[in-house]
Amino acid sequence: MSKLKVAVIGVGHLGRFHAQKLAQLDEVELVGVVDVIPERADEVARECGTRAFYDFKEILPLVKAVSIVVPTVHHFEVTRAALEAGCHVFVEKPLASTPHEAEELVKLADKLGLILQVGHIERFNPAIKKLLAEVKEPIFIEAQRVSKFSARCLDVDVILDLMIHDLDLVLTIVNSEIKELQATGAPVITDKIDLASVRLIFKNGVVANLTASRIALKPSRSFRVYQQGAYLAADTLESTFTRVELPQNGTLPEPEKFSQVDPLFEELCAFISSINQGKRPPVSGEEGFEALDLAFKIKKEIEKQKAHFLAREGSCLPDLIRHCVSS
Repeated sequence: MSKLKVAVIGVGHLGRFHAQKLAQLDEVELVGVVDVIPERADEVARECGTRAFYDFKEILPLVKAVSIVVPTVHHFEVTRAALEAGCHVFVEKPLASTPHEAEELVKLADKLGLILQVGHIERFNPAIKKLLAEVKEPIFIEAQRVSKFSARCLDVDVILDLMIHDLDLVLTIVNSEIKELQATGAPVITDKIDLASVRLIFKNGVVANLTASRIALKPSRSFRVYQQGAYLAADTLESTFTRVELPQNGTLPEPEKFSQVDPLFEELCAFISSINQGKRPPVSGEEGFEALDLAFKIKKEIEKQKAHFLAREGSCLPDLIRHCVSS
């Protein structure tokens, strides 16, 4: 079998890892890497034994698939151009800057018969994979995803940066329409929403509470599902899964610890496999659109409260918060 010709478009912090992983695959020929910063493209190209390009349009005729790791604001332009050039596309989350753009990309990929996979990497975390396999009839879902402040990913708010992972997981688990959405959040150290809390009530009775923040003192990634007679918990930072069933004779089971894995490598392998086998990718464009659409509904609800929040709080943030964020 001939090797699949692939390129990585955008080789910043995360894109560099994409290039390294794809360069390891025997069934892939990494034709080149692209970045608008020539020095960065040159450096990653040397690392991966391939060519450097500085304009993504130059490489599209040379490949059959691309991995797109550019800032979110450019996802639509680059993904659309790649699809129109006949390339299968892996694009990091979120799929696009708006649901309208995302829907257009999904329709285009479907029309052209091309694979469109979205980089919701948590689907490939072994703790989450175990949890998803154990879920039967969920009653209540609780997720917390917080991180220290970072200058990266500030082109989007915390909903599109962090919470969207858990939105994707909730939509994967709950097969029902949303009946009620309650959300609150605020910008704290940027002009975008830096922390958010959401309550989703589904028509089938399932309730999901989600919290996301990018101004925490230490990171936390927990996802918990309660169902009849059992409590399922995944910690994606520690890569552990715990199943608690009653009665437990007063003792709690030890968490199942998973060996070191590489979720990014696995999702890129899944992308290549979907192309070679002509099958639906594990996180399709449609699923990426659904998570983005819900994220924007949450953003809209929070924006309705934003003016009131700012008027009430003014600019008098506690000095402690500012100190903790900068330290």
